[in-house]
Parts: sequence; structure tokens; C-alpha cells
Amino acid sequence: MNIGEASKASSVSAKMIRYYEQIGLIPPADRTGAGYRAYSQADVHRLRFIRRARDLGFSVAEITDLLGLWNDTSRHSADVKRLAEQHIDDLEQRIENMRQMADTLKSLISCCAGDDRPECPILQRLGEGEEGAAPVAAPTGAVRRRARRT
Repeated sequence: MNIGEASKASSVSAKMIRYYEQIGLIPPADRTGAGYRAYSQADVHRLRFIRRARDLGFSVAEITDLLGLWNDTSRHSADVKRLAEQHIDDLEQRIENMRQMADTLKSLISCCAGDDRPECPILQRLGEGEEGAAPVAAPTGAVRRRARRT
């Protein structure tokens, strides 16, 4: 099948298929006499595997490891489980980091009147940050002000 058909069958865009081939996640495709890429059912199966792993947030490096394990008939399921557990730890850390970012933004928003004045505590606080400084936090006693409705 050509790249368009492989794309449709795997739900991976043609651009990503070319990229995965370039970085070695999939082997170089066979070529037709006219030079077009030709993919097998096994290639589509591998692309689906990659797609599902990407949907779960695995990095290219992690997918490389998973593909290696997938192709290794002497693999130990403990190795796969360890990779998945490490990925969960990474996801949970990213979630915690995003929660902290959301809390910081909420704190900054609570300092902003959100009216027609040009002064903006959000921009001011973002501008005060120094490289390596602690995250921006709301001043103590900050009160959330509502914008006036006109």
C-alpha cells in the first residue's frame, strides 16, 4: 500500500510516517518501480503501535524502547511494566507542575483589577522575575477584584 493508504489504515499522517522513518522508528519503506513508498500490513501494525504509545504520551525515546521490547520474544514483562510505571511517574510529575502553574496564574489573576487601567499586576509580576528565581506568588493579603461592568 502507498503512504496515503498506510496513513489512513494507521491513523498516522503521511508527514509523521516520513518522520518516523527518518528517525528510525519504522524501517525504510520498500519502493515501487516508480520510487513511491510501499508499506506492508506489518508496517501499518507498527505504526498503530507507535500511534497508541504517542496517544499515551510516551516520548520517541520511550517508544524506541517499547518497540525494542515488543520485537524481543525473550523480553520480560517486568521490563515493560517498569517502563510504564516510570512513564506514570513522569505524567504525575507533569500534572503536579501544571497544577502549580495554574495556582500561580490564579494568584496573579486575583491581583488584577481587570479594568480599563493600563496598570496590570500580572504583567508587572511576570516582569519582576529573575532567572533562577522562585515562582511568582501572590502578595499576602491579595484580594480578588472584579472588573466593573459597563
